[in-house]
Amino acid sequence: MECPFCHPKPENVVYEDKFIRILLDNYPANPGHLLVVPKRHVTSIGNLTEDEKLALLKGIELAVKALKRALKADGFNVGINIGKAAGQTVDHIHIHVIPRYEGDCDYPEGGIRKAVLNFPDENLRNTKNRLSSKEIERIRRVLNGSE
Repeated sequence: MECPFCHPKPENVVYEDKFIRILLDNYPANPGHLLVVPKRHVTSIGNLTEDEKLALLKGIELAVKALKRALKADGFNVGINIGKAAGQTVDHIHIHVIPRYEGDCDYPEGGIRKAVLNFPDENLRNTKNRLSSKEIERIRRVLNGSE
């Protein structure tokens, strides 16, 4: 199977530079859920170059700034799933940037600690968290400096 991060659907790419891409997540946990991925196919953090590591960190910063500006996000969960046991489904390092909004859930306390809950992910079955084309274009404009 072709890697979806090496060969993403063009409509999922919201930013790209020499080392990274920022993509829309196909199964967003919240509206605006983005993935920061190295352009080179890398399956292990230890195989990233120093330039790629720096670019990924800068990509997180870009994504956060864009989501604050474009979607008025109030907070963020940022994380990496490493290995199948941790929920990684694509064998290509990627960083989740999940915008959070005041009132988006009843119990936000604990944040990332909720990753180890034993029930199916409702986001894999519905589209309630998908962005409109207008929202996607606004994120692209912000990330690429045209807004």
